[in-house]
Amino acid sequence: MATIGLSLVLPLSSCHQKTAKEGDFTVKDVHIPQTASGLSQKEAEKMPVITFETKTYDFGEVVEGERLTYAFKFKNTGKSNLIIYSSEATCGCTTSKPPKAPVRPGESGEITVTFDSKGQKGKIQKRILVGANTYPAETILTITANVTSNK
Repeated sequence: MATIGLSLVLPLSSCHQKTAKEGDFTVKDVHIPQTASGLSQKEAEKMPVITFETKTYDFGEVVEGERLTYAFKFKNTGKSNLIIYSSEATCGCTTSKPPKAPVRPGESGEITVTFDSKGQKGKIQKRILVGANTYPAETILTITANVTSNK
């Protein structure tokens, strides 16, 4: 019976793991931002930093029913790969699309936000909560508009 057990172990141990390529992220890239306040100064300096050109955008006057898109541009000004793991809008009329791949130090990216003004009226403000392996872990982006009737 020992031979049967050994033959089952050998095939499992011979599985090959795919090796990460340059540009892929590693376990070292995944920080726990909620506990980053407990990091030493040296460890904190190695974390990624997401720096947005702007965190707010005003679409201005919008006719109800228009779909508008804006790209929030950012740069990783930190010292390790930036991983955006979530990008959630506060309501169903707004969607966002972050980059799927890690952003290397010094590289730029964007989060595309689309606002559907159907059913909206007056001055609106929508927030997009961006979660990343940064400290703090969450950044709030804001879009505003003044939605007027299409009649």
